[in-house]
Amino acid sequence: MDYLWDFQSILNNKQLLLIGLQNTLILAVVCLVLGLAFGAIVGIARYSRNPILYWPSTAFVEVFRNTPVLVQIMWFFFAFPIISPFEINAFTAAALGLTLNTIAFSAEIYRAGIQSIHKGQWEAGKALGMSYTQQMSRVILPQSIRRMIPAFMNRAIELMKMTSLASVIAYGELMYQAKVVSTIEFNPIEMYTTVALIFFAIIFPFTLLVQRYEDKQREKG
Repeated sequence: MDYLWDFQSILNNKQLLLIGLQNTLILAVVCLVLGLAFGAIVGIARYSRNPILYWPSTAFVEVFRNTPVLVQIMWFFFAFPIISPFEINAFTAAALGLTLNTIAFSAEIYRAGIQSIHKGQWEAGKALGMSYTQQMSRVILPQSIRRMIPAFMNRAIELMKMTSLASVIAYGELMYQAKVVSTIEFNPIEMYTTVALIFFAIIFPFTLLVQRYEDKQREKG
């Protein structure tokens, strides 16, 4: 089958795609920042021996880690306004779904990173008269975060790709704008090929950065 590729229609609608790319980046950055910040709190609670902290944080992680992100986004957009007095727009619904999912996965990264530190580090901090909070902030977290960086960067890559799920609730990110253009111009092959190349151009450098960081850490032992 002969197919005549026509990318001129892409250039004619580049402004819409640029707006979509901007919205994609905004959504990804907001969700990543909030996800890592609140993930630290949930992760430390998951590591705690206090049942008041451990069980609620564990329930939160299991709920949002074991349900599809797409379902979470659609639930916040369609169901949440019905059972609450709040009206939320597409951006808020997408941000809630992606952020809460990122918090759950980030919390497990924090927990695993903290557990990777030898218990002798805790004992040394305790011998110096440090409180639990001081041990965590001055001894444990500075060491464990270096081990978490590759996992966090991989999570950022996954989050960037998951922003395309926001298109199902008509948030104007890159994928949604692509659907609009392809409907108008009847060019789904060119349109979605372009979107794939844009995502690849953004994500691939981060993939190389993760590999380079892991190689350096491996060389350091």
